[in-house]
Amino acid sequence: VGGHNEMRNIDIVKLTIKTIHDMMEADKDLRKVLKKQVREANGDIDISWINDSLIEHVADRLGHDARYAIDPTKIKAELGWYPETKFADGIVKTIKWNLDNQQWISEVTSGDYQKYYDEMYGKERHGQLV
Repeated sequence: VGGHNEMRNIDIVKLTIKTIHDMMEADKDLRKVLKKQVREANGDIDISWINDSLIEHVADRLGHDARYAIDPTKIKAELGWYPETKFADGIVKTIKWNLDNQQWISEVTSGDYQKYYDEMYGKERHGQLV
């Protein structure tokens, strides 16, 4: 990842899964967003399936850069900038925002959004090749 966060991608994926599980363990109300809602005997939504078994290797797309790491040396030296939020704290905030903003998630994952995206950024726009 770079920029004061030297974690491997797989470690970020594992941290994300663990964070989601831990947040849903602590706040059962967050579980309502799950599409897969298997009930436990006590009526709670089971989250035991939220674990590293969800990880599936996928091949990199052709032409994909192996790493997008930034070097923050210059901004630190010239501006004294340093990240205010540690990665582990930031991932919690990001996950919480996504869980709390399901309407936005629905809108950007709908077919309408994909259609808009294709029209705006696709190879053809207004009948002309871009």
